[in-house]
Amino acid sequence: MSIFSKKDKTPKPSIKKELVAVAGNARATHLQSALFMKQPWVTEKAGDLSALGKYIFIVDRKANKSEIKKAVESIYSVKVENINIISMKGKAKRLGRSLGKTSSFKKAIVTLKQGQKIDIIPT
Repeated sequence: MSIFSKKDKTPKPSIKKELVAVAGNARATHLQSALFMKQPWVTEKAGDLSALGKYIFIVDRKANKSEIKKAVESIYSVKVENINIISMKGKAKRLGRSLGKTSSFKKAIVTLKQGQKIDIIPT
């Protein structure tokens, strides 16, 4: 006889499947697309690019161009012309004697159609 109980090994449903089950079709796609977008990349260079209609976002590492395009169009209600993706590798960092590494991430440079803009940084 064991004094430890066995853990339940039933697989848990993923967040995406739960969103589809709970929400309606239009709302589910909006919530699903919001999962790919993490945050806008706010730097001086990104601010200069926003004058040209290009915006930089940190996105999920598994996201592809078509998913990012759908996410930006549904969240910000704009039309996307082009998307460039950059995979950034984590850098080695040191804290005293111990050596660590920052997380890898993916950046997406989103070019909007002429005359459209996103108000990420209020000016």
